[in-house]
Amino acid sequence: MANGFIDKARITVKAGNGGNGAVSFHREKYIAAGGPDGGDGGNGGSIILQVDDHMSTLMDFRYKRKYTATPGQDGMGGRKTGKDGESLVIKVPRGTLVRDAETGEIIKDMSDYEPFVLCKGGRGGWGNQHFATPTRQVPRFAKAGLPGESHDVILELKLLADVGLVGFPNVGKSTLLSVVSKAHPKIANYHFTTLYPNLGVVWVDDGVSFVMADIPGIIEGASEGAGLGHDFLRHIDRCRLLVHLVDVSGSEGRDPIEDFEAINLELKQYSADLATRPQIVVANKTDLLADDEQLEAFRAHVEAQGYQFMSMSAATHQGTRELVGRIGAMLSTLPPVTIYEPEYVPRPPQIDTSAPLEIHREDDTWLVEGPWLERLMANINFSDYESRMYFDKMLRQSGLFDRLEDMGIQDGHIVSMYNLEFEYQR
Repeated sequence: MANGFIDKARITVKAGNGGNGAVSFHREKYIAAGGPDGGDGGNGGSIILQVDDHMSTLMDFRYKRKYTATPGQDGMGGRKTGKDGESLVIKVPRGTLVRDAETGEIIKDMSDYEPFVLCKGGRGGWGNQHFATPTRQVPRFAKAGLPGESHDVILELKLLADVGLVGFPNVGKSTLLSVVSKAHPKIANYHFTTLYPNLGVVWVDDGVSFVMADIPGIIEGASEGAGLGHDFLRHIDRCRLLVHLVDVSGSEGRDPIEDFEAINLELKQYSADLATRPQIVVANKTDLLADDEQLEAFRAHVEAQGYQFMSMSAATHQGTRELVGRIGAMLSTLPPVTIYEPEYVPRPPQIDTSAPLEIHREDDTWLVEGPWLERLMANINFSDYESRMYFDKMLRQSGLFDRLEDMGIQDGHIVSMYNLEFEYQR
């Protein structure tokens, strides 16, 4: 989008990998066999999203598209655990929807102050101190850390405003916002003055206020991508109430009724839900009106369709406080601003299990490693029954258990995979 306002961005995020565990043995004068003391690797840093109310666009993501957290450090001797990787906090404007880039499903609606872990860092690998048993007193192996999660996501900004101002360019939306709030939008007498949404907090009464958004002028064809309007229609998706401004004076040779119908048609074509949103229709620029009959004809047309109607002059402030009072009264009866529920469900990773795994035997322990196994384990939640069953299915499908039996594994032997150990049972 031109003019510096960015409200959609695609980024790639990757959490840090876990550090590797260490193979080390205690060495000290006069101690003959100190035993294994290899420390664990540190956990990788996570990718965390955090709302920042000082941000109003996704401009920061225009040139930087890849974000990576730091990996965990490797373990060391003396039972020293590697330092955890530092998590990367990515700040986004309030109202940013995080979608899966592949499916478009919502992962998270960033509308509250709670930080959200988008990608979890990989677990650090165990050092050889974990593998000492009465029958295996000198374990000469440790485990690699697991990879951090990664994700391609689309960030989409949908403003968190109670009220959206809609209408053709130059009908007085920016002027109204500047009059009723402390916002300072750029105002001039030419089309597309507003090139990005402006937000203002409007005070109604003690303890009562609302957020109003001045949405750039919608033109005919906006719902199909014409002009600037299409890029901004998403910003009124959340608004509980629409205030539809129409230039009733016809100062630019336009017909108020035609303008009113054209904007409503654009809203309907963009979203049927948006078209049924409560709407106050406001005839603006009454100070320039030459013929009162034009105002009454417009009023009759609007009220016949069941809309609430008001008239005002934003430029002279006439009728603006009455409009604010009406908006406040309507909002008190409407449900709160929409917060979108997550839709995204992580799919099991598509993993090719045909590549052979490396298998090494240490006494009665069988060490199993390989790139696809590492990736599989990074995506398994071992506390979830279905996830564990999927893991078991993938191992059987790969032929791992057949290979282990061909190599002589016995019931009760230990199978060791990264940070997982279990007794083998036929």
